[in-house]
Amino acid sequence: MEKIKLYAFVLVLSITSLSNAQLNAQCFNDLDSSPHDIVYYRLNKNGTPKIKVVYGRPNAKDNVVFGTQVPYGEVWRTGSNEATEIRFYSDVMFGNKYVKAGTYVLYTIPNENYWTIILNGKTDTFGAFFYNPKFNIAKIEVPASKGEMLNNFSIAFTSKNYGSQMVLAWAETRIKIPLYTEQSLISKI
Repeated sequence: MEKIKLYAFVLVLSITSLSNAQLNAQCFNDLDSSPHDIVYYRLNKNGTPKIKVVYGRPNAKDNVVFGTQVPYGEVWRTGSNEATEIRFYSDVMFGNKYVKAGTYVLYTIPNENYWTIILNGKTDTFGAFFYNPKFNIAKIEVPASKGEMLNNFSIAFTSKNYGSQMVLAWAETRIKIPLYTEQSLISKI
């Protein structure tokens, strides 16, 4: 009988140790301080998506991000961690450039008064470390403007009667990229 109690005690102890080991393996000690987010553009709330953007959301270390935390004149991944990816579900006009449906990386080159916006065909890259201009699909320039302070980098879409704008916003900087889907071009006529 004593042997059975001893075996039962050892079994319970083993199960407890395994449970604790599994629990410790599931701890999230190294959570990313710049989590990823997804934003969709739809013509209406219940409609199918036209554009999808997956991006990292870094936090402003101070009120001045561009020119310090993100240097002017250098290729930026447009977020944090993995390079920002944008998927067009149908062909679009990206500024004044025709772009076929597909998935691209969105790189930017921030400057004080304007930004260069780049769509690049080499996807699944970390940061801008592997940026290669030979894979550029489209490159446009857009003006920079000011807005209220926004602590985390964010991307959103605004609809206009002639198309839409993808808005990049962080700290007090706002960048509006004009986009025209097939439907918005047809409704304009």
